[in-house]
Amino acid sequence: MSQLTELLSNQHDQNVEELKELLRIPSISSLSEHKEDIQKAASWIANKLESIGLEHVEIVQTKGHPIIYADWLHQENAPTVLVYGHYDVQPVDPLHLWETPPFEPTIRDEKIYARGATDDKGQTFLHIKAVETLLKVEGKLPVNVKFCIEGEEEIGSPHLPPYLSENKEKLSCDVVVISDSDMWDRGVPAITYSLRGLCALELSLKTANSDLHSGMFGGGVQNANHLLVQLLSTLHDANGKVNVDHFYDDVVELTEFEKEQIKALGFDEEKLKKSLGLTDLTGGENNNFPYAERISSRPTLEINGLWGGFQGEGTKTVIPNEAHGKITCRLVHNQNPEKIQGLVKNHLEKHAPKGCRLEVSLQDTGNPFLTPIDSPMIQKAAEAYETVYGKAPVYKREGGSIPIVSDFNHSLNAPVVLMGFGLPDENLHAPNEHFNLENFDKGILTICSFLELVKK
Repeated sequence: MSQLTELLSNQHDQNVEELKELLRIPSISSLSEHKEDIQKAASWIANKLESIGLEHVEIVQTKGHPIIYADWLHQENAPTVLVYGHYDVQPVDPLHLWETPPFEPTIRDEKIYARGATDDKGQTFLHIKAVETLLKVEGKLPVNVKFCIEGEEEIGSPHLPPYLSENKEKLSCDVVVISDSDMWDRGVPAITYSLRGLCALELSLKTANSDLHSGMFGGGVQNANHLLVQLLSTLHDANGKVNVDHFYDDVVELTEFEKEQIKALGFDEEKLKKSLGLTDLTGGENNNFPYAERISSRPTLEINGLWGGFQGEGTKTVIPNEAHGKITCRLVHNQNPEKIQGLVKNHLEKHAPKGCRLEVSLQDTGNPFLTPIDSPMIQKAAEAYETVYGKAPVYKREGGSIPIVSDFNHSLNAPVVLMGFGLPDENLHAPNEHFNLENFDKGILTICSFLELVKK
């Protein structure tokens, strides 16, 4: 480890400059005007992998943005580690809130500011540098390594699942490692062992064949807005619990160890309320669970959007004939997104008020993910963190969703380890995104340590 540390120290400035090159490429996957930039970023990654000694480097063109594959497979009878990451980034709006241009990487206070710095170019780059450093020092890797880096994560990875299904043998591995998450706090590493899944629905409620004059028809005909509010109010009971039949049937309760881990995080609810300008947090069903548990380990049903009737300035005395709503559910381990969609749809249709026509369309889904804490690969990751950071990581469930994680797990039948090196306050998806450089060399060393431990 001392040789690795010395080499990284000597090459720190050069490594950061290389990361800046990648960060300068505006590879925004959701905007068609950046299609050439996406190709440029894919080429940059592929060239870098080839230059450090990876083989079979390939830019796989899809109907969307490219996937990069590369490997080093020279350790007979050794495990194989597959590294996943993404080189696409979010749009930069609102631009005026950036203190420095989002694609001109700038270092301030030992942080590198740029779009993609922490999500996910910076963290993916750590794996590339870990492999390069090991090859320079040892002349070989302790295990076999494969890379799968895509350019569509920020738009839902539409073409990666088919690629995984069609290339199972090519991508076969003993563990998938992803660095697209965060630590618990500065100096406190964390392993995210669970992600919530999701499902979405949209509903349209219609009454008369047009909007009506509220003076001529008020009190005599149905108001679509009123009926929508009435319908949506049936989704939760008076205490805030989701009121959809069988919604909680498949929820697996946390173990005592998991509850203790969450409790040990010491979440400050009063500080949160103050920072958000709130006087209270959600109650009802959630009162039975600590805040850190209910935002990560309990399923939810949220109304995300409502519209209907007159939206302009001033008053328009109409009775709207249409009203619309959007719903998403965050789901936990063992819940099936398609099943929950069906339960919610059935509930809405069953409770639709008289005098309306209801249409419910099913939208996006994503499976929840969980790797048991006592999984051998999770424990090797924990040991690697402790070796470098001098502190055992905390184990946490994440309330958000990364559907592709579950796809890797199911398609390749391999455990997935989420080894994050970002920090929670690094503004991913927001203006002034950045990555703390204190986790740059430490992150590379931690990955090197993990690869060594996987061999044992």
